[in-house]
Amino acid sequence: MVVLAISVLVTYLSIHFNLGYNVDLTLLSIAIVFPLVFNIRGAFRRREKALQHLSQFRAALKTIYFYLQMSASLSAEDKKKLEEILETISDEAVLHLRNGTDRAVAVDTAMDELQQFVIDSKDDIPGRIRDRIFRYMNDLQEGFENVHAINSHRTPIALKAYCLVFIYVFPFIYAPTIVYNIGATENAWVVYFIVVVTEFILISLYNIQDQIEYPFDAVGVDDIKLENFKINR
Repeated sequence: MVVLAISVLVTYLSIHFNLGYNVDLTLLSIAIVFPLVFNIRGAFRRREKALQHLSQFRAALKTIYFYLQMSASLSAEDKKKLEEILETISDEAVLHLRNGTDRAVAVDTAMDELQQFVIDSKDDIPGRIRDRIFRYMNDLQEGFENVHAINSHRTPIALKAYCLVFIYVFPFIYAPTIVYNIGATENAWVVYFIVVVTEFILISLYNIQDQIEYPFDAVGVDDIKLENFKINR
């Protein structure tokens, strides 16, 4: 709304005072559109990577669960404890991504508890199965660390700020250029329409990129449905 209000105001002043000059808009397209498209592509790529890592995370959780349930020597109490540990890892990982915090103490603690459980149960778990469990624990840890990194480190802040500043500055250059090319006497509404629609497109693309930038907060319509990646969904 602020950007559109600026567009209308600048267009009105340009028409009222007949301000017009000829500027090559190719420069503006390079200054705004190119970095904006770069940011959007980067945000989409990060979202797709996050989906892959979350799938790896859940697959590793389920595989570890199946392997340990196959161990006939484990008691029903130990299997119940194992299920609780894996559910804790799953729930804490989703909660961590949803909150967007930089520290993942609860997830790390649950991971350590799972490792200690496997070590303490070495007499009840065959060595071959234990080795496979540790391999899938590596996949589990790697999957979580990747989505944690995606959640903590986003596209460059300086580039986003650069795009936003130029979007706010854009009407001051664009409106007089449209006035110069079209004229302000009989085509005032055409000038308003072109300037406002162009600015609306630019700020909408910026907002789309900003929403995709945070794929775990359950705010945008394109956010990742984290509940689908829990061990019990």
